[in-house]
Amino acid sequence: MPARIPLDANAILAATEEILRRHGPDKATVVDVARTLGVSHAAVYKHFPSKQALREAVTRRWLDRNRDTLAVIAADGAVPPVQRLRTWLHAVLAVKQAKIREDPELFAAYGILATAHSSVATGHVADLLGQLTAIIADGAADGSLRTEDAEATARVVFHATAKFNHLAHAAEWQNPGIDTELDEVCSLLLEGLQAPTSP
Repeated sequence: MPARIPLDANAILAATEEILRRHGPDKATVVDVARTLGVSHAAVYKHFPSKQALREAVTRRWLDRNRDTLAVIAADGAVPPVQRLRTWLHAVLAVKQAKIREDPELFAAYGILATAHSSVATGHVADLLGQLTAIIADGAADGSLRTEDAEATARVVFHATAKFNHLAHAAEWQNPGIDTELDEVCSLLLEGLQAPTSP
């Protein structure tokens, strides 16, 4: 008989992901997770005090898988901030397109948490805004972008591109031409943000 995998948070999260993928967010329960792991539901509750806490932990882990990819783009000082801003906005859309296409059940779980104003959804948006702020601050520092408040400008850019990052528009992310549409919005935003060049 194969040795049982030690019951820790990672084992529980991995099993929960699989349950969510098989049954969707509405039908996945702590009892299902415990049964899959061959333990009692009380054993799962020792690591996660509620179904909500477990769902939040799974969703946070799922979202964090792409955080580093976006953070690398945001922090790449070898790329001028103007170009980096456009690249980052396109990368955010590409990540979200991939998640909804490749992992629809976990995307649905995230949607439920976002609707409930979960700390996971709030933290995800705060993380994205932090990356965006860093890009705009770099642009302000080298004089390529005009702003007196990088954080406030980042919020404006994020809201102006909501169609390409907000769950309410998820159904539109697979539409043909969505990347071109984002590029047009980027061009308009950058036209307003870029510092004028000397004649």
